[in-house]
Amino acid sequence: MAEHPDFQEKQYAFAAHIRDPKNVPAPAGIEDRRMGIYRKLFFNNLYNLLGTMFPVLRKIHKDEQWRFLIRQFMVHHHAATPYFLQLPEEFEFLGFLQDTYEPRADDFPFLAELAHYEYAELALSVATDENDLEGVDPDGDLLANVPVKSVLAWAYAYRYAVHRISPEFLPGEPEAQPVYLAVFRRSNDKVRFLELNAVTAALLDAVDNNEDGKTGEALLRDLATTIHYPDVDALIGHGADALKEMRQLEILTGTRNAN
Repeated sequence: MAEHPDFQEKQYAFAAHIRDPKNVPAPAGIEDRRMGIYRKLFFNNLYNLLGTMFPVLRKIHKDEQWRFLIRQFMVHHHAATPYFLQLPEEFEFLGFLQDTYEPRADDFPFLAELAHYEYAELALSVATDENDLEGVDPDGDLLANVPVKSVLAWAYAYRYAVHRISPEFLPGEPEAQPVYLAVFRRSNDKVRFLELNAVTAALLDAVDNNEDGKTGEALLRDLATTIHYPDVDALIGHGADALKEMRQLEILTGTRNAN
């Protein structure tokens, strides 16, 4: 294997020291005062940037805890992007917390889930996807026609109530039941969330994966069969209300004509 040119070797040594200055010596011939400027610059950039992009995560950690997370990220994760704004994305800071980071005894058990939720909010706020509204009736009958989900509405299931976490609410144990959340961006570009129950989460999933173009009523009848709901008509009534709420919130964009 060909050796790296001398300048590249120096770059690698420089970067290795910046990432882990306690364990990796600085390259020879560079004044420590100057190296110190770079050490502080790189660390503080990540410290502040990731704190801005994961505000709740930052707020619930003491400063020394947050500094430890940032340093561990720098030491153990070799970023695949040169762009700071892409660092929160999956396989970067979030991926580090999910796949690489070894939790300590005093870490929050919901650490990775909260990071995922905050990443989803951030990613949704800058998403460039646009809804195809051709043939969509924003006021269509949600039961007689085919409900259409916005591409700017994402649904997730968590073990912890991540949307409620704050310095005043730091759960030590998962919820008894999964926490279903729809995170969505409205036409005014505001990102919001809607807490779902197991049934409404299944209904939204059915709308999203409705490859056969079934009507809202047909989807609800299928759901009633799947979950063995004893009163189909009652489920259709509740489901109609849930679909209306989701349309008002712009989780649904409207309806298309049934096939």
